[in-house]
Amino acid sequence: MKKDDSYWWYITVSADDGQEEILFSIADISGSIGTELQELPLGGIKLRMYYRSSEALHVWKARLLDAIKAWANIKIDDFGKIENQPWNVASQEAFPPLPVGKTLVVLAPWHKGTEPEGLIPLYINPGSAFGTGYHESTQIVLELMEEFVKPGMTTADIGTGSGILTICAVKLGAEKAYARDIDPAVIEEVNRNYELNGLDSAKIDLATGDLLNGFKHRVDILTANILLDPLTTMLDQVPKVIGREGMAIFSGMLLTERDTFLEALEKAKMLEIRENTKGEWWGVAAKASS
Repeated sequence: MKKDDSYWWYITVSADDGQEEILFSIADISGSIGTELQELPLGGIKLRMYYRSSEALHVWKARLLDAIKAWANIKIDDFGKIENQPWNVASQEAFPPLPVGKTLVVLAPWHKGTEPEGLIPLYINPGSAFGTGYHESTQIVLELMEEFVKPGMTTADIGTGSGILTICAVKLGAEKAYARDIDPAVIEEVNRNYELNGLDSAKIDLATGDLLNGFKHRVDILTANILLDPLTTMLDQVPKVIGREGMAIFSGMLLTERDTFLEALEKAKMLEIRENTKGEWWGVAAKASS
């Protein structure tokens, strides 16, 4: 156990019957590392979400409020502190091999040695950080990366979470990959996932960073699977990072946020190239328009 994990925060939200999958998606995208679902006797459901104590509780509440703003009926009921419990211990049945796109498969470490023939394995320790591969927004980016990442490219993943998008980039042939996350607590877990995949550490530049602030590198492909607000915040900086020939892949947004983001893309002088939708979630690949 890390010293920062002697306790965790929890936040409980309530919703209507039938919204279980929405709540689980919200938990994943807000950075939760474990959940407990409760069905109420008189109808409705509650989901308790657990978060690392490496960030203050108000930081997690802000992320959660941003994630639930599209659903007026989903409310925060309570929150607090709880002593550490082994929520990251997952069963093999809970995380089966997950084929993504045409050539990728996401695998928990206990499935090593059972990889489907002909697919590129992305090994991820489930529940450790945002981006396990089981969330639809992550799958959106992986499928777009499968189309656009070519051998020898340089990539950057902003808000890297579990590191899965950098792992994918390197396995698709990227020669250099930058990875940034605002939360220093994820760095150790990301490095473990890199080791799990046998990546060449010389190809990866992993560091803490607040979006693109202070990022001075030029890349061929930029990925960002985060929330709408931070995505729109950094959009003006993206064309300088990818240049005229580069590509940016954005996800972590609801389909209902599509028009808002496309308007922001246009203002940032960027042009939509390809869209991808899975369930309630939406992503887009875009280039600089000038």
